Amino acid sequence: MTVYSGHLRKMRSHYENSVIPVEYFLTLDDDLETIPLNGMLGKHLTIRFKNEIHCISCGRKSNKSFNQGHCYPCFTRLASCDKCIMSPEKCHFEQGTCREPQWGQDHCMQSHYVYLANSSGLKVGITRGDQLPTRWIDQGAIQALAIFKVSQRYYSGLMEILYKEKVSDRTQWQRMLKGQAEEMDLLQQQQELNEVFSEQIEDMKSDLPEGSIETINNKGMTEILYPVETYPEKIKSFNLDKQTVVEGTLIGIKGQYLILDTGVINIRKFSGYHIDFEVE
Repeated sequence: MTVYSGHLRKMRSHYENSVIPVEYFLTLDDDLETIPLNGMLGKHLTIRFKNEIHCISCGRKSNKSFNQGHCYPCFTRLASCDKCIMSPEKCHFEQGTCREPQWGQDHCMQSHYVYLANSSGLKVGITRGDQLPTRWIDQGAIQALAIFKVSQRYYSGLMEILYKEKVSDRTQWQRMLKGQAEEMDLLQQQQELNEVFSEQIEDMKSDLPEGSIETINNKGMTEILYPVETYPEKIKSFNLDKQTVVEGTLIGIKGQYLILDTGVINIRKFSGYHIDFEVE
């Protein structure tokens, strides 16, 4: 048996191409240890929560995790935990009220993409320019393409709000984990949606500084294959706050989930949790 110990972080991933499954790595303690996971398919795994949570930002011991691994003070102080991260159209950087102006400059006042993806069905989303295809992989998308490039996060939020009139912005994670989504033609979806919103898009472009919104003319889409041997018929989700020991045979990895024959666990949700990770 091999045992790894440390504080969970979101799994790292590496995408090569559409015919090679995404390569996943379990990350402990800020990349101090990265553990290849694909080779563990078919092996019995045990995750033992040691009843300690340390904030992924300041390292403070915390009785409860907020926003995927933060202590409460950091949750209320950090710009990365502000409400505008989930709702970018509520960005207040230009009002001078950003919690951390330099962080906002580095992360929000940079180019972002508006994209279409197929994980549990068609969805619209946004992400920073340096987060593709990682963002798509974290959501378990099997197909994706960027449809607009914008000059800052706030503008991507405006575009997302517009497209949400016709397309969901959420992934149905249970459906995503039950099997492969039905393939669709995202290029056709992009064309049809752009036609539906053509007038609003042009109005937005004229209202914003020149070059703020760039339409991307795609010739193809990104297709993603995941290391999944078997999809579960029913989804049982493990919660380390209620069950300190999780074990089973690893049958797949998708999104930020380990899929065991006994249930699934969202690794990113438990960032900062001190665990032993055992492989038989």
